[in-house]
Amino acid sequence: MAALLAVNSAASLWGPYKDIWQTVVNGIWKRQPEAIHLLDQVLKKHKPDFISLYRNPPKNVQQHEKIQKASTEGVAIQGQQGTRLLPEQLIREAFILSDLFDIGELAAVELLLAGEHQQPHFPGLTRGLVAVLLYWDGKRCIANSLRALIQSRRGKTWTLELSTELVSMTTRFTDELMEQGLTQKILTLVSHINVNNEFEKLQRERGLGSEKHRKEVSDLIKECRQSLAESLFVWTCQSPLNRDDTLILISYLEKVTVEADGLLDCVNLSLLMALLYCFDVSFLEQSTEDREDLMLQLPLLTERQYIATIHTRLQDSQPWKLPGLQATVRLAWALTLRGISQLSDVTALAEFTEADEAMAELAIADDVFLFLTESVVGSENFYQEEFYIRKIHNLTTDFLALMPMKVKQLRNRADEDARMIHMSIQMGNEPPISLRRDLEHLMLLIAELYRKDPFNLELALEYWCPSEPLQSSTIMGSYLGVAHQRPPQRQVVLSKFVRQMGDLLPSTIYIPYLKMLRGLASGPQCAHYCFSLLKVNGSSHAENIQGTGGSPVSWEHFFRSLMLYHEHLRKDLPSADSVQYRHLPLRGITQKEQDGLISFLQLTTTIVKWSENARLALCEHPQWTPVIVILGLLQCSIPPILKAELLETLTAFGKSPEIAASLWQSLEYAQILQTVRAPGQRQATGIEVELNEVESRCEEYPLTRAFCRLISTLVESSFPSNLGAGLRPPGFDPYLQFLRDTVFLRFRTRAYRIAAEKWEVAEVVLEVFYKLLRDYEPQLEDFADQYVELQGEEIIAHKPPGFSLMYHLLNESPMLELSLSLLEEGVKQLDTYAPFPGKMHLEKAVQYCLALLNLTLQKENLFMDLLRESHLSLIVTPLEQLLQGINPRTKKADNVVNVARYLYHGNSNPELAFESAKILCCISCNSNIQIKLVGDFTHDQSISQKLMAGFVECLDNEDAEELINPEDDLESEKKQSRIHHETKIHILNLLITSLECSPPNLALYFLGYELKKPVSTTNLQDPGVLGCPRTCLHAILNILEKGTEMRTGPTAVLESPHLAELCYQVIYQLCACSDTSGPTMRYLRTSQDFLFSQLQHLPFSIKEHEISALNQMSWLMKTASIELRVTSLNRQRSHTQRLLHLLLDDMPVKPYLADGEGGMEDESRSISAFLHIDIASKVRRKILSILDSIDFSQEIPEPLQLDFFDRAQVEQVIANCEHKNARGQIICNVKYLHRVLVAEVNALPGMAAIGQRPLLMEEINTILQYVVERNKLLQCLHAKRHALESWRQLVEIILTACPQDLIQAEDRQLIIRDLLQDVHDKILDDDAAQELMPVVAGAVFTLTAHLSQSVRTEQKRPLAVPVPGHSQYVLMLDGSFTSSPGSEGISVGFASIGDSSLHIILKKLLDFILKTGGGFQRVRTHLYGSLLYYLQIAQRPDEPDTLEAAKKTMWERLTAPEDAFSKLQRENMAIIESYGAALMEVVCRDACDGHEIGRMLALALLDRIVSVDKQQQWLLYLSNSGYLKVLVDSLADDDFTLQSLLTPQPPLLKALYTYESKMAFLTRVAKIQQGALELLRSGVIVRLAQCQVYDMRPETHHQGMFGMRDPPVFIPAPVERYRQILLPALQLCQVILTSSMAQHLQAAGQVLQFLISHSDTIQAILRCQDVSAGSLQELAFLTGIISKAALPGVLGEFDIDINEGTQMELQGHIGRFQICANVMEYCQSLMLQCAPTFQHTVCLFTPSLSESTNRDGPRQDTQAPVVPYWRLPGLGIIVYLLKQNANDFFSYYDSHRQNVNKLQNVEQLPPDEIKELCQSVMPAGVDKISTAQKYVLARRRLVKLINNRAKLLSLCSYIIETCLFILWRHLEYYLLHCTPTDSQDSLLTSRTPFKSRRLQVQDSFSSEPNLDFRNGKNRVSQHDIDQLQIEATNSFGESLQKKLLDIEGLYSKVRSRYTFIQALVRRIRGLLRVSRT
Repeated sequence: MAALLAVNSAASLWGPYKDIWQTVVNGIWKRQPEAIHLLDQVLKKHKPDFISLYRNPPKNVQQHEKIQKASTEGVAIQGQQGTRLLPEQLIREAFILSDLFDIGELAAVELLLAGEHQQPHFPGLTRGLVAVLLYWDGKRCIANSLRALIQSRRGKTWTLELSTELVSMTTRFTDELMEQGLTQKILTLVSHINVNNEFEKLQRERGLGSEKHRKEVSDLIKECRQSLAESLFVWTCQSPLNRDDTLILISYLEKVTVEADGLLDCVNLSLLMALLYCFDVSFLEQSTEDREDLMLQLPLLTERQYIATIHTRLQDSQPWKLPGLQATVRLAWALTLRGISQLSDVTALAEFTEADEAMAELAIADDVFLFLTESVVGSENFYQEEFYIRKIHNLTTDFLALMPMKVKQLRNRADEDARMIHMSIQMGNEPPISLRRDLEHLMLLIAELYRKDPFNLELALEYWCPSEPLQSSTIMGSYLGVAHQRPPQRQVVLSKFVRQMGDLLPSTIYIPYLKMLRGLASGPQCAHYCFSLLKVNGSSHAENIQGTGGSPVSWEHFFRSLMLYHEHLRKDLPSADSVQYRHLPLRGITQKEQDGLISFLQLTTTIVKWSENARLALCEHPQWTPVIVILGLLQCSIPPILKAELLETLTAFGKSPEIAASLWQSLEYAQILQTVRAPGQRQATGIEVELNEVESRCEEYPLTRAFCRLISTLVESSFPSNLGAGLRPPGFDPYLQFLRDTVFLRFRTRAYRIAAEKWEVAEVVLEVFYKLLRDYEPQLEDFADQYVELQGEEIIAHKPPGFSLMYHLLNESPMLELSLSLLEEGVKQLDTYAPFPGKMHLEKAVQYCLALLNLTLQKENLFMDLLRESHLSLIVTPLEQLLQGINPRTKKADNVVNVARYLYHGNSNPELAFESAKILCCISCNSNIQIKLVGDFTHDQSISQKLMAGFVECLDNEDAEELINPEDDLESEKKQSRIHHETKIHILNLLITSLECSPPNLALYFLGYELKKPVSTTNLQDPGVLGCPRTCLHAILNILEKGTEMRTGPTAVLESPHLAELCYQVIYQLCACSDTSGPTMRYLRTSQDFLFSQLQHLPFSIKEHEISALNQMSWLMKTASIELRVTSLNRQRSHTQRLLHLLLDDMPVKPYLADGEGGMEDESRSISAFLHIDIASKVRRKILSILDSIDFSQEIPEPLQLDFFDRAQVEQVIANCEHKNARGQIICNVKYLHRVLVAEVNALPGMAAIGQRPLLMEEINTILQYVVERNKLLQCLHAKRHALESWRQLVEIILTACPQDLIQAEDRQLIIRDLLQDVHDKILDDDAAQELMPVVAGAVFTLTAHLSQSVRTEQKRPLAVPVPGHSQYVLMLDGSFTSSPGSEGISVGFASIGDSSLHIILKKLLDFILKTGGGFQRVRTHLYGSLLYYLQIAQRPDEPDTLEAAKKTMWERLTAPEDAFSKLQRENMAIIESYGAALMEVVCRDACDGHEIGRMLALALLDRIVSVDKQQQWLLYLSNSGYLKVLVDSLADDDFTLQSLLTPQPPLLKALYTYESKMAFLTRVAKIQQGALELLRSGVIVRLAQCQVYDMRPETHHQGMFGMRDPPVFIPAPVERYRQILLPALQLCQVILTSSMAQHLQAAGQVLQFLISHSDTIQAILRCQDVSAGSLQELAFLTGIISKAALPGVLGEFDIDINEGTQMELQGHIGRFQICANVMEYCQSLMLQCAPTFQHTVCLFTPSLSESTNRDGPRQDTQAPVVPYWRLPGLGIIVYLLKQNANDFFSYYDSHRQNVNKLQNVEQLPPDEIKELCQSVMPAGVDKISTAQKYVLARRRLVKLINNRAKLLSLCSYIIETCLFILWRHLEYYLLHCTPTDSQDSLLTSRTPFKSRRLQVQDSFSSEPNLDFRNGKNRVSQHDIDQLQIEATNSFGESLQKKLLDIEGLYSKVRSRYTFIQALVRRIRGLLRVSRT
């Protein structure tokens, strides 16, 4: 029981019914294949609802009690746990609702709860009022569903072309309903439900709200009745009712009455039609194949007694409430009987079929035709249903065809009556009253029935039988192709009726007959037939009975009468001076004649309107001259009503441009509107007087309206520029002035007898303005006064009317004033929701007003630009500013608000909402206006609410439909749905443009963001939560959300792609803008799960609208990128992970578990992916399928083939017509181009051009077609680029911004591999569009960079304990090669993705580089970057130098298997070489010229390739093809640019960077012996020697150590820049010296030459007192060069990483040691080279050890210069250096060991230390990264520290060895060979060698102490030698020796120079001992 008493939150009286209706719509109207199954389920489930149609759940005592207690006990709600307490108020409302609709109490509560839930959709209504709407909406849905189901049945009248399965299902289902008595239920409901009664009940209980609510409720109730009635109607159309149901229907109709205006209401009309279709046997006449089946289904023939019963019932003399209705049914029955009587076997029914005549007679006696005309055809709904029209058409034609005798009888009766009337007139009596007018009524019925033809059926064609085969090809006659075949019998009979009725026409039927013809002439073919009939009638050979004039119904007769009237009346024209003439009795035309004339004029108008042939034939007829006669009559004194008809006829003639042109001139000549005032004339004439005096007095304005319509048509057909030339200033101005000042501006103040006419006048005059402005294009010549000659004087010609209108609308003119006030009145009237006279015309007038404003806004910019350029003294104000003006009636600035309020009526008046949205979209571009508008829109609470509701309602509209190829002749419904759609587009564009303005703006207001507080504080909610209204954002999300739960994806993407695209764009803009991003993303993530549900359905690949689909995906992917970035930053891991899985998984997606439950599963997934991959179960990664959906190929339109135009000129014109559209694409303006080309054709002279014109126009069409194709191509490419960009952005965000640990490393590499391969395959396709290359290249670059990073990270991962003799890295990599048992599984090939994948990627990269050919250097730049990253993979990673690597012997190292790095490198090189010279050519060419970045990257690439190219192919190519020489020679050009870089404010540093790249490359080449030779050959050092930039050394400032501690700036100081220029040159010299073994002397010579040519600089560096990293580097390099230039041997190259700006200390140390080592090395080499024997050693140091002792004390800074340079240094320095370095060595050694230990146990280090290590690599944001990443950074830092220390150790040990060597040589010399005292000989034994060195010594070390030796100033005395020995023994004590030997033990053995130190120490010890002894 409790379960039964649970509340259904969707309201059982509404929710389910809404779902039924949606399913029915999807299945039947939208034809979704998957909906059939669903429909079947729904129908089975809800069958009881259809059977018990509209039965509500009854009241119930239990429920009553339960609800009564609900405020304390609560009620259960289905699908929710626990109970919910209901407020007292709601319970009271529920009881009221329960009584009101007589429904169960629970159902009432449900409705109220649903009402509360739906309230946001109905702003301003309470839940009770919404519940009322929902109740009736539920009823409406069930009725509509029923109608649709019945409509889809199989039957005799139509088919909806649905699948057989569906049709069988609905037929079966509805048959079951019918068996349950559906007819009776429907008729009962229709009679019971009554709007007035329902309203009374609601009124009593206060169940009605605002006017809008009342209208909505009444519309719903009316629609329920209507749909029920139509259900019965569509049933009988498909299959007639059985006997009992037919009788029930007849009993219902007996009681029907008409409305107050004499019309049948729409419900009763449907039911009448239903009965008529029951009697329909028209199919019997047609011999179709299913005729027999249909006969079997017809109860009329199959059911016994059917005919008898019905016949008896209809013969019953009991009159119905509506005799006319009874007569209609009787007539239909009579015709049915007549139809059956023609069957073969109906003898049994003879008694009934015989009675058909009698039955028809009864019907006619009751005025059946009059009833049909007035009550049926006149009904407002009649023309909205095609099958109503067809039914009455059949009824009428059946009567004429099947009962010809009856018709004849009617005619005879009419003739008889006419004679009687004629006689009584002759006798002077009153005509008899009781005359029947049946024939007249029949004719009027035909006239009315065919007058309108909304469905273009042209049913009236059946009345025309072509008497002769039609020759004219323009009219496709109904039997044109088969001219000689006999038309059907019925058609012959009908056409005979039309012709015979016109013979000997009695005067009483003259007018009805003309009206009938007018009806039958509606339609292009009918009009032609009618024209021929009237022509034939008048011809002389027609039966010439009625005197000479032929038939009175003929052109001849009519135009002759007109001429006679004209002549007669012209004589009567009084003189112009008799002012009173208008009020003389009109003698000319009697009332009867006037009626006849009007009828004939109307007939003429109809024929001429429809048939162009008739128009031209009549006009060109020499005798009739209709236009002239009509204009003549218009000048005579005849009633305005007749004048109006004459003008209407002219209007019809004016539809042909040929006629219109001459008509203008005739109009002007006839002065219908007086434009020229004769000099003596006092009184005005013409239409102006008619309006002001005659029509205003009568308060009716037919003439004015007709005149406006005439002008409107003429303006459209042909526009006269020189109208009235010669008589007045030429132009249209007088007409415009009359229309504006007399008609429009005064229309409100005139009196109107018929209220509706007021709006009709406004509509017709505004239509003229609209057309004039629409066709106006501002031209430069409009803005200069044009002079014309008139009667000998110069006068200013009138401006074009468009100019005048623009001027009036861009000023506060009365015209603008009135238009705005009309808009205000219009919206006020619409807000009443009440019908009023002239409503349609008011809506049209308002539409024209809005359209005028729109056109003005579109053209004002051009207009104002031209006005500024011209010299006219006119002032105009932009319309958007005028709209901001104060409204004089309300004293507020509410004009724009009034325009916006039309959106609130978007459902009832879509056109107005559309125009209004367009205006708002136009004026929203200006941000100043935005702020003001936000104020205006939010100023008044109620209006603000309405505006929001209006916008939302327009966006929510369900009827909108996007038409991909809009046709012109759409049905009105399609037109409406298209307008709804366009309105949505404008609203979205308004939001998009507004979002670009600064806040507050309209978009923020309509999307529901804060306006008063900062935007970012907004808290977006679902509608209704915390009082949040439903905003445009909700509507947009709703559009995109529909269909996301289905497999097909969002419906908007399929059905309205353009709309969906803009919606996605709005969402993206909200997410991308910093103010709105936070609130929006939060709301989308939490309330909507928007991105996940949308991305699931990517890619959207829809061929028909590819452009939109691509743009939709672009915006969506961009939004997803932002989301991933934001969630990663905020560490919302589950969100990021969910999206990543969706995009990257290649396993079928399982429904996601709740977050946090999937942990285990994720762990196991990657393993399972490795071990047992079931190939079939893999799916394509979403990110790849998105890429697949972007088609890289692009069809290019065929080039133009032109016969007349010059192709080059046309291309030029097309280029001139190009402009940027809203999306920033450059496309050609087709309309503008068309105008230019047509103007070109019009300007052609001569007759030939006229003959060629059609061909020329055709060619213009071809050109336009081509341009449209071209535009589409450009847009398509733009869309593809956009989509690719977004895809790339998404990929980049996934790889860079998302936490690395969310994607496992091997998955990551596989993903990157797949992406790289796919994107390459697509771009390397031959059809791929080149425009997409740049984006693809960018993506390739990012992907390769990440691949490289990922692979290298993977190699660094395993940190095993180092095995002695192995670098700890070799482990993992070697595993795969040595394939030690059990290691196969570790990794196949290189990294997770294997070698082969890497090779494929490399080949594709190289193919891509070659595909770019000669152009696209920027694209190649990306590709070179990618290639560099790729080649990095094969580089050995930085390994920590653990100082143990060298335990393998040389032989072991040589024979070791090739490791993974060198293998990959070798294979890479092989691939690169396989591409041969083509690739080399491209890269070398890019390295030499082109864009700077391209050059730098090409050089870097060359550098990389040359370094791994063992075969030296590239080097050969470079030197042989001369590229190397080019590069070397370009240094001379660089010299000049580099000099400009040393100014304090350099122009650009580009040149510096390219120079650095170039030098780096040359240095790389120089490292290869062959390369060094090539460089020497190309004279690189000579080039450097010639460069002057090296001489421009800026002054340095002494900032000491701390100079570097300034904050780093991007543009370095001049000194730094200078060093960046100098150091590469020094480095190059050093490397060339090092590697040129064979040519060493040549190299050394050139280097010395370089040093000499820049000697000033060199000296400055050597003397520099500044100690900073930079100056130490300079010194280090320089001393290095000097030391190397001094000897042929190579002692080692110290390649230090110069540009790491991280740690000053490390560099400082290395720099200092480097210099020290270089100086020592230099000393050593000097000694070795200059002393052939020990005896003749060159002494570089005095035998004094004092320095060592002085400085052994407290340690001073080594930075101070050691000795004044003019004094020769003593050996003490050497000893000091020895000690110092020995100490340093140990401290560095310790720190090295510690770091190695740390590296092995990074995970165990304390967090602070990790953080500190990270911070030195990544100064900011360490806290944001994951722990794993921190470890990676810490390891990177430790490796750097270890290698730095290792470097220092090697330098220390080198300095120690060199010092020992120098010490030993000096001691040996001084202690053994030196002769003290003055024997100079021994000292200068080596004199000769000195001379040879003198040059260098002198120049490079002008301070070199040897000179002192040579001048003999410095003598070594015996005392010195003794002193030396004592000091040496002291200094070189045991502790120092032990230290040195330890160093050798610890370090040198590892480095394999086994016992060098040991030997030297031994020798020095020996020396000291020997000399002591």
